[in-house]
This record gives sequence, C-alpha cells and structure tokens, in this order.
Amino acid sequence: MTKAPFGYAAPTEEHGIGHNPTDRGKHGTKRSTLSDGHGFPLTIEVAGAKVHDTQLVAATLDAVVIARPDRAQNLCLDAGYVGEKTATVVAERAYTAHVRPRGEDAANARSTDLAKTPRRWVVERLHSWLNRSRHLLVRWEKRKDTYLAFLHLACALISFQQCDRFLASTVTE
Repeated sequence: MTKAPFGYAAPTEEHGIGHNPTDRGKHGTKRSTLSDGHGFPLTIEVAGAKVHDTQLVAATLDAVVIARPDRAQNLCLDAGYVGEKTATVVAERAYTAHVRPRGEDAANARSTDLAKTPRRWVVERLHSWLNRSRHLLVRWEKRKDTYLAFLHLACALISFQQCDRFLASTVTE
C-alpha cells in the first residue's frame, strides 16, 4: 500500500486510488507485483488501496509479456489468495498455485528442506527495491498511467542492476 495524498475527491478505480482501510480511510494505492524466484520484476499492476488482492490476480498474471514455457509453472501465493476464484484464475493461466496457510512460514523459517522454506521474502525484497526509488514511496501523480510509467522505469532499473550483479558474480567464479 502506498499513500496518495493528492487523490481525487471521489477516488475511482480508473485512477488507481481508493480509501486505505489500514490508514484511517485516507487515499492510497495498492501495487500488485509478480516476480521470478530471484526477485526480478515480471509485471506490476496498480489499483485502489481497498481492492482485495484476489481481484488483482487476473490482471497481474495477464500483464506478463515474456514468453512462457508450455508446461505449467509454479506460483507461490500468501494466505490472502485462498479461495476458489483465485484457484480458477490461476489454473486457467497454466500455473500451479502454492498457497501457504497463515503461520506456516514462521514455523518453517529455519528448515533445511527447500520445499518448506518460506519464499515470500523474494517479493518483499522487490517491494523494498521499488521503495528505494524515493519518488514511489508516496504517490504524487494523479493519473494512473503516469504512476505506472514511473513503476515500470523503477522495475527496469532494478532489472539492469540485478543483471549487472549476476554477470559480475559469474565472471569472478
């Protein structure tokens, strides 16, 4: 969730601004991201702060522009995405959903089994990388397309930085 102090008087979904239920009803924006296993941003969607995560699944998955393999891919989701609607949307797009129940990540935090280790930190790290772009901490733009352009620019910069780190680590080995 991101604050949007210059939100419209009557926020609408077309602007991607809504009342934030966790911030006393002030205007805010929600960013829904999809990343790969290393935290590279694949897609990002913007909606009003009050929109539930399950309503953004279809738009987020449909925004992927890279070629995907023909086989089903794994999709790790947190407990906010539990439900038949999400399961249907994910299955229609050839993903295998892995939804962790609440509290399971904390219980398996020190596990050496790769199937049990938490992976939510990858997405949280991506949001942290996005917040390094100080302009994105608070949404000052009124138009959704302008804000989305800044998010895409930040995602591109993150991708270039991570590619440089990856190439530097493979050259030294």
